[in-house]
Amino acid sequence: MRFESTVKFWSESEEHYVPGVGYEGGITLVATTPANVTDVGTNRSAEVFGDVKTTNKVVRLLSPVTDEWSYLTIDDSSKHYKAVTSRDLSHGTTLIVGDVNE
Repeated sequence: MRFESTVKFWSESEEHYVPGVGYEGGITLVATTPANVTDVGTNRSAEVFGDVKTTNKVVRLLSPVTDEWSYLTIDDSSKHYKAVTSRDLSHGTTLIVGDVNE
């Protein structure tokens, strides 16, 4: 399996002022990792979600992202994807994500 895509995980938190430090929060990059990204097949999409959603993706990672994240982007795209479901397996992590903009 080729891990030819780059996935960036982002966190969204309310920006707030911390005395002596400055402003913290807002949108911050949590992690960047190589991934194998494919579309969810129509049969599987209908089975899992009850309808055919062509914007769902399967993201396979070599190791889980342990930090809290709000959304991810794929290959510097402006599209945001949120987690629908995930599985941590002995040989990697699999996420099914859906387009936030739909």
